[in-house]
This record gives sequence, C-alpha cells and structure tokens, in this order.
Amino acid sequence: MTVIRQQDFIESIEDALQYISYYHPLDFIQALEQAYHKEQNKAAKDAIAQILINSRMSAEGHRPICQDTGIVTCFVKIGMDVKWDKTDLTVQQMVDEGTRRAYLNPDNPLRASIVADPAGGRKNTKDNTPSVVHIDLVAGHHVEVMIAAKGGGSENKTKMAMLNPSDSIVDWVLETLPKMGAGWCPPGMLGIGIGGTAEKAAVLAKEALMEPVDIQELIAKGAETADEKLRLELYEKVNKLGIGAQGLGGLTTVVDVKINSVPTHAASLPVVMIPNCAATRHLHFHLDGSGPADIKPPKLEDWPEVTWELGSKVRRVNLNTVTPDDVQSWQAGETVLLSGKMLTGRDAAHKRIADMLNKGEGMPEGVDLKNRFIYYVGPVDAVRDEVVGPAGPTTATRMDKFTEMMLSQTGLLGMIGKSERGDLTVESIKKHKAVYLMAVGGAAYLVSKAIKKSRVVAFADLGMEAIYEFDVEDMPVTVAVDSNGNNVHKQGPAIWKANIAELDAKLKAK
Repeated sequence: MTVIRQQDFIESIEDALQYISYYHPLDFIQALEQAYHKEQNKAAKDAIAQILINSRMSAEGHRPICQDTGIVTCFVKIGMDVKWDKTDLTVQQMVDEGTRRAYLNPDNPLRASIVADPAGGRKNTKDNTPSVVHIDLVAGHHVEVMIAAKGGGSENKTKMAMLNPSDSIVDWVLETLPKMGAGWCPPGMLGIGIGGTAEKAAVLAKEALMEPVDIQELIAKGAETADEKLRLELYEKVNKLGIGAQGLGGLTTVVDVKINSVPTHAASLPVVMIPNCAATRHLHFHLDGSGPADIKPPKLEDWPEVTWELGSKVRRVNLNTVTPDDVQSWQAGETVLLSGKMLTGRDAAHKRIADMLNKGEGMPEGVDLKNRFIYYVGPVDAVRDEVVGPAGPTTATRMDKFTEMMLSQTGLLGMIGKSERGDLTVESIKKHKAVYLMAVGGAAYLVSKAIKKSRVVAFADLGMEAIYEFDVEDMPVTVAVDSNGNNVHKQGPAIWKANIAELDAKLKAK
C-alpha cells in the first residue's frame, strides 16, 4: 500500500496549473511549427507566427499564454491500493486548494474567471474555484492526474448531438465545425467522444484532448481501428474546409483529431466535439508516495525561432487623431499597427452602458467614445514592472447584441476583438461606416507588450470587466470587417476551401 501525502497532492496541483499557464505542451508547439512552415495564406501564417512568438515569450517570462486562464478540469485516477495520510479533505477539496494557491500566486497571478450562481447573480469566486473533478478508482498503488485549464473561447464551442446509429459522424462534424466560428482560436485540436450516454460522451471528448499530438505518426503507420480511421478521415477533411488560423482561411485548421469511444445503446449514437484552442493547456503527472510531482520545465531551445515580418505595406494609425474619413480607406485583410489611446470594455461594461443609456443617464463620467476604438479584453493583473498583464482579445460575437447601440448612440468608430462578427453586426458596421479589427487569440502576452500605459476610467467595481484606457504602441491587428462590410472571416475560408480543392484536383490529375 502506498501512502500519498495530502500536501504533496495539493502542491502538485498548484505547480501543474502554474506550469500550464505559461508552457505549451511541446508536441503542440512542434505541430504548430510544421503548420507555420506549410501555410500559404499570409494572414494565417502571420497569426501562427504571433502565436509561436507569444508562446516563447510566455515560457521565458512565466506569464500566461492567454489572458483567459480557464476553468480547471482534473481527471484523478486513484489506485485501489492507495492510502492518504490525512482524510480531512476530499479529493475535490484538495484539487480546489491547489487551484486556489495557483491562481493567487503573487509571482504569476492568474485571472479568476469562475462565477457562482451562474443562472442568477454570477458572482466571481475570486480564486477560480471550484474546479471540475472526475475521479476513478483503478487498479494499482499510484495516483495519476491529468489536469487542464480551458478558456471560454474554446470550451463554449462544445457541440453535442444524439445521432441515429445510421448517421455519419464525419458528415455531422463537417457540417457543425464551420458553424462554430473562429472564437476557439484555431489552429488547435478536436476532441471527440463517442458512445455511452450523452454525459459520458462529453467526458470522453474532454479526456481525449489530454492525449499527445501524434496524427503524423498515425498517418505514417496507417490506421488499424475504426477510431483511427475516423481520426485520419476527419483530420484530412476538416483541414480541407479551409477555415485556417483564427478563421482567416488557410491550410491548417486542426493539428490533430483525438477520439475516445465506449459501447453505447443499440438505438443511440451520442457524439460530443470539444475543441482545444491555440492556447491549449494540459499536463499529466503521477504520484507514487515519494513526494510532489517532479514537473520538469522544457528547454527554451526547443521552441522554434520564428520571426514576424510586418512588410513595407503595413498601415500605421494614430488612434488619437484618426477620423471617420480615415477608416474608409482601410481594406479587409490588411495589417494595421495601432498607437495612441483606446478604451476597453466587455460584456459587463457594455450591459451597464446600455442600462445607463436606456435610462437617459448618458455615458459614464470620463468616458467619451466618439471617434474612439474599444478593445474587447479582460486583462490579467499586472505584476512587477508590467503595465498590464496578458491582454489578448475576447470573442467579439459576445458584444454583437450591443454593437448597433454603441455605433448609433456613442459615436464609436471601431472595435477590436477576436474572431468573426455576426451577419447583423457586419451590416451595422457597414451602415455606420465603422470598422472591426481582429487581434490574434492565443497571443495575449505579446499583445500586452504593446500596451505602454493603463488606467481604469469607469466601472472599477467590475475588476477585469472595468473600462480601462490603454496607451498602445504598434499594436498589431488585422482589418476583419471594413467600412464597406467586407468580411475576412467569410471571404478567407471560402477562398481557401476553393484553393485546397483546386490543389487536390491538380494532384489527382498527375
């Protein structure tokens, strides 16, 4: 019988969560590097470059890869021959204590994102607890832990279906994936759970995402099982959709497809698909009673030396002097470097502004959005000499329902966020001759280095959801929707789906 110390378990959880906040799994980085060298769409290649550069910077600076440091999901397999040195805490409580310590670490504080009373008051728990814990009792005398922190961008794209046994899983995935938008920050991975019951399929999908990236090895070896054949088919066909990095269109949408399956009822075919984003974060460790997990940091020389060249055609914009006439010449797909003052605001700030305007109270004191740009972001708290912590963009569709109000009532000129906008929002942008700019999801630390000053100007009680004023210098963005309504998230994937089909046809003709 092995005795596992409660303190060793808690310390290992804490160390693991700190580790995955700033270290990508190396197999994912290697797969992303391959995608970078293969990519032919410049916009997508630039996005992957920013993700890789950000990853190295995060590894060097021990700061989060993404500002959304996620909800903790922990799979704990406990050997039947294991004994705990103390029994005053449950496994759930031990994981929560490790989570609490990790997220409140003063050297690398992580953003608390968990809200209690989710259908009511939605009050932040302040320490990212509770975590989601799955416990299995297994044969053996060790404790095995798989832990992940999944952000809302990817987790919120989870899709579940109860198919008929005769339905095609491939068809369902290919139909569903384009409807998920780009808020899950591709290129990433797809975890697919098949079988059992609906909730079992979801757990299987989540667990599958903890597995190593090994699709190239499978391609070389060849498929032997039905699940392996399905992995290869989906990997090929999903990438042929042309969605590409950040939804900009390109050759790589996923670097792997993982599948777990279990037997199911004869009348059923439950299927769940969960994506992992470009800021994928997970770790696997064992405890054998000898102390806390020995989590060895990777070598920085294992990261690719990728440089991002802006080119001579980049447009530099002074946010302090930009006018409505200026943005009319900006074209969808071009790179823009922003300097000057911008404001921030996410869901809670937009909702409060909407309530104030509806009551006739006007804008909050000190906030004037006329001819200004607003950045959808909830930054990590700053440490040491930082102006602000990692500050990557929020999925912009969450602000769609407020966009017409903001453009028509505040004089707002432009918005900066992540991924696509809805059709009605694009029409609103076109009507008001505004513009929507996209920053790269999964490059939060890199983006934060462009922020030279930061101050809260309104709604301080909202914490990360407050309205900040940022002074930025050469912050890189892409024009995603221009003032004429041209939309790269519609045009890019369509163009590259056609390009890929044309390339395939040429190869088959040889």
